[in-house]
Amino acid sequence: MTTAAIARILTPMRPSLSHLAPLSVALFCTLAEGATRTQTLEAERTRAADLREQAIAYEHGEGVARDMLRAAALYCTSARLGDMQAQYNLGWMYANGRGVARNDATAAFFFQAAAEQGLAVAVRMLRVVGGSTGEVPDCMRRSPKKSMNVAGPGVDYQAIAPRKIVELVQKMAPQYQVEPQLALAIIAAESNFNPQAVSSKNAQGLMQLIPETSERFNVKNPYDPAQNIRGGLSYLRWLLAYFEGDVALVAAAYNAGEGKVERYRGVPPYLETRAYVQRILKAVGAAAHPFDRTVTQPSPELERIRLALRAR
Repeated sequence: MTTAAIARILTPMRPSLSHLAPLSVALFCTLAEGATRTQTLEAERTRAADLREQAIAYEHGEGVARDMLRAAALYCTSARLGDMQAQYNLGWMYANGRGVARNDATAAFFFQAAAEQGLAVAVRMLRVVGGSTGEVPDCMRRSPKKSMNVAGPGVDYQAIAPRKIVELVQKMAPQYQVEPQLALAIIAAESNFNPQAVSSKNAQGLMQLIPETSERFNVKNPYDPAQNIRGGLSYLRWLLAYFEGDVALVAAAYNAGEGKVERYRGVPPYLETRAYVQRILKAVGAAAHPFDRTVTQPSPELERIRLALRAR
C-alpha cells in the first residue's frame, strides 16, 4: 500500500460543505424566525405596557392633569392588545365607578380577561362583581391599529422544517382538506417541530394535542408524529368548518379554544393569542381557507362575531 493510500485511510473524513449548507440555512432560518417572533411579541408587550403607564398617570394625575376618561381610553387600548394589568385596572374603575359610570357587567368582562391570563387578584374580583355576561364593551370593539391582512405565504417550511414531518403533512393534509401550509404553521407555532414536546397544560406532541382532543379524534399515542398530525388535522378541519374558513378565528380557537373566540366575538384579548394569530396569518398568507360544510354546523355565534368585526 502506498504512503498516499495510507494517508487517505488515516485522515478523518470531512463532511462536504455542499451537504452542510442546506442544514446551516435551515438552522439559520429557524433561529431567525424565532428571533423575529420574540421581537414582535416584545414590541406588542412594550406598546401595551407604555399605554398602561400613560393611563395610570392620567388616572392619578402623575405629571399630567388628572383625566379619568382619557385614562379609561388608554387602559382599553392596552387591554385590547392583551395587557392583563390594564384589563384589571379598567375593571376596577368600572367596579367602583371611578371616573366612569359603575357597571359590574363591564367590570366582570375585564376581570375575566385578566383572570384567564393568570392574574390571581382578577379572579378574586370576578367573584365580587359576578361572572361575565360575555357582552363586549364598546371600547373593545375597535380594531387594533396593527392590520392582520397578509398576502402570500411568509414562511418556506420546506427550507426550515424536518423533511420527514413536511412529507407527512404534505401527504396527510389534503386527506383532511387542510392546506399543508396551515398545518405546518400550526406545528411550528405549537412545538417547533418537536414530536416529544409537552406544555405546562399537558398539550402533547407536534400539534400540542391536549388529552381531551386526542380522545376526541382517536389519537392513541400523541407522541407518534403520524397519529398526532392526524389528530391535529382532524381538529383543524372541524375548526375550519365551525368558523367557515376564517383563518384568524381558527388560529385563535386552536390557541385559546373556540369558546373564548365566541365569547369575545373574535380574537380574545390575550397577548399570547394575538401574537399567535399574527404568526399564523403571516405564515399562511391568506385570511380565508376552503372548508367542508358537511363536517359540522357553523358556530351559533358566527354571525354575531361577523357583525362585531364589521363594526370595528
